[in-house]
Amino acid sequence: MADQARYLLGLDAGNTVIKAVLFDFEGRQIAAHAIDGATETPAPGMVERSITELWDNARVAIRGCLEAGGCPPSAIAAIGMAGHGNGLYLLDRDDEALIGIQSLDTRAAALAGELDADKGDALHAICLQRPWPSQTPTLLAWLKANRPDLYARAGTLLFAKDVIGWHLTGKKASEISDMSGAGLLRLPEAAYDSDLLALYGLDDAERLLPALVEPTSIVGNVTGAAAEATGLAEGTPVVAGYFDVVASALGSGAVGSGAASIIVGSWSINQVFSDVPVRDDRVFMVSAYDRNRFANMENSATSAANLEWYVRTFVERGGHHDDPFGFVNDAVGSVTPGREDPMFHPFLYGGRLGAHQRGGFFGLAGWHGEGHLLRALYEGVMFEHRRHIEVLAEAGVTFDRAALAGGGARSPHWPAMFADGLGVPVTVAQARETGALGAVIAASVGVGIHPDEAAAVASMTRPARTFAPDPHMRAHYDRRYEIWRRAIRAMDPVWRDLAASETDG
Repeated sequence: MADQARYLLGLDAGNTVIKAVLFDFEGRQIAAHAIDGATETPAPGMVERSITELWDNARVAIRGCLEAGGCPPSAIAAIGMAGHGNGLYLLDRDDEALIGIQSLDTRAAALAGELDADKGDALHAICLQRPWPSQTPTLLAWLKANRPDLYARAGTLLFAKDVIGWHLTGKKASEISDMSGAGLLRLPEAAYDSDLLALYGLDDAERLLPALVEPTSIVGNVTGAAAEATGLAEGTPVVAGYFDVVASALGSGAVGSGAASIIVGSWSINQVFSDVPVRDDRVFMVSAYDRNRFANMENSATSAANLEWYVRTFVERGGHHDDPFGFVNDAVGSVTPGREDPMFHPFLYGGRLGAHQRGGFFGLAGWHGEGHLLRALYEGVMFEHRRHIEVLAEAGVTFDRAALAGGGARSPHWPAMFADGLGVPVTVAQARETGALGAVIAASVGVGIHPDEAAAVASMTRPARTFAPDPHMRAHYDRRYEIWRRAIRAMDPVWRDLAASETDG
């Protein structure tokens, strides 16, 4: 294999898994390597990870990917990055790891409620986002109030992918899609704002913010130390990349105003692109991925994280299944949908309507088996995506087709269920690793392989299959969705009582 540069490396830092994926300039995957990290739960509601392990796993994933692809380091034209948004990653004043909080964390739920009640309108007017528990500035404000020792030691605030970029280049920087998605930028200008920080009670936190760049900007080049640690070539350009939900949308083929992306991952992500940001406080967040392009999102931690919990807790118990997710899909496929099937609320990590919401199966009967439970879980996740999409529609953001991405897009059942339940055609991309592909789309623009994201998406993404909605199944889901919504309203006071007893106890 000649050493002429003809590949791009995408790094995708999820809440636990770090993936390194090698692509050619046409977006075809050459090789991949993933490392699953450890999640720590030091107390109820707290979900943390080691920042040191994040880099350790990234360098192992990079080296493993290069070895799997048989790729000489000099053949990589550039590296692009994507990573989960929000949470809180802090280095101390000596650039040592201080604390890593994941975006499933709910420790700041009470503070988020207080901020929202007191300053939610003023915050939304600036950043187009209201406070919520694992939002970066809300967590930082919680740390300031509850761990002043750590807050005093804090030196730099980064996001998951930025930690990896810093290790690769020695440059501490972030880009506008992650920063705006965290409610830390004035929109539509996509700029830092001292008044915004003051509203969070963080008027002294400006010193923590890194250099702010565009997603397609080169943040630096691979250092000698990073090259030795990863097997990369010293001097390889590293491009800032995207908030992973934007990266995954682009990698699944969604681009341009009106394009819609649904991501069935740890989070329920439902986003529609526009040239002007939507100003409606019912919409969860707006992320700027260009100075003139925006992703309007309704999101919550209510999607495939529920299935992962089920698989880890029950299916993998005792190592009974060599292919646990294959077992799950077979079980779902074995069930014919019926009127009396059980239902599931996908709120294992709280919900968009409150951190007090809890998950649960209901409507169980003695004749139901595991396939019924799993189909209910799939359906409940789809229903919460549908509820989010209805919020976007009420705010005037509509679409007539959508690209489906995330781990759930690999299921033989979920894409059809989404098409039927939402009533629109759903397309699944050929690429399995759409987040990493979005990262190299940014890299390809950053080093001049493509002139802009639209051209890169057109050249590097391809649909694999489109699922057309079945109108008969839509009637089935409409009926069940209405019951599912009624059950949420009925359960709300029970969930609140449970949350209060946890607080009191």
